[in-house]
Amino acid sequence: MASLTAFVRVVESGGFTAAARRLDLSITTISNHVQALEDSLGVRLLNRTTRRVNLTEIGREYYERCSQILQELAEADEITSALQVTPRGRLRLRCHQSLDRFIAPVATRFSGDYPDVSLDFETDAMIDPVREGFDISIMPASPPDSTLIRRTLAKWRYLLCCAPAYLETHSTPHCPADLAHHNCLLYAYAVFRNEFHFIDPAGKPMSTRVSGNLVTASITVMRAAAAAGLGLWLCPSFLVSDLLASGALVPLLPDYQKQELEIVALYPHRRQLSTKVRLLLDMLVDRFADEQGWLDAVLDR
Repeated sequence: MASLTAFVRVVESGGFTAAARRLDLSITTISNHVQALEDSLGVRLLNRTTRRVNLTEIGREYYERCSQILQELAEADEITSALQVTPRGRLRLRCHQSLDRFIAPVATRFSGDYPDVSLDFETDAMIDPVREGFDISIMPASPPDSTLIRRTLAKWRYLLCCAPAYLETHSTPHCPADLAHHNCLLYAYAVFRNEFHFIDPAGKPMSTRVSGNLVTASITVMRAAAAAGLGLWLCPSFLVSDLLASGALVPLLPDYQKQELEIVALYPHRRQLSTKVRLLLDMLVDRFADEQGWLDAVLDR
């Protein structure tokens, strides 16, 4: 195994000197391990020059298999350790501000169940899902980033709504085109900031240009402005369930569906998750499974 490890690290590091530093061994020891491996196989794996080493054709194929074997062994060791060791260390969780009501109970429970884990929980209006150092990022929609693993937690749709007071001084819109004559509350970071998208009764996607005198990234401000009758708000349905139930807001354009989106957990591409990340993900999945029925009820309003 030592010879396999030495060979793989020489290839990954680009030479014997760098591999020796990485493994904290002498260059002679690394060289002897690789030579012993070549002698036992009866083939040359590396072409050596004074400045660098290159894989032979056979060496390249052998390296790919050896690298995979070492990775699988490392994962097996990690799984064994994970089953025996109490989760500990730092865990960085990022959450879009619109979802903190769902995540807060999970964060609280996790901290209580695993006191040896230092949970760093932050909420932001705009999350960079590849921000350096995060372990899990929870977002209301999945970004087009293939380098991240995505776990779907729940599904939801936007809802167009306003306060009854707004309709006392403005006509009720009956189709998306009518929105051009209304004051719309605009979310600063939405990709459709100046354009709202719908699906007409025939199932055809459509959009309409909108404008308004308030642009903000604050969910709190948007809720207050909508409830005060300042304009129409196209928002995640789960943000206004209480206001709909109380009558403070009313839904609009019931015949026009909105795009269905997914709440997702994003995390870096790792073949084996750490125990603390896996446990938190399991809690999040359970939490949103409980909430999906409620989310579906909001969608049906």
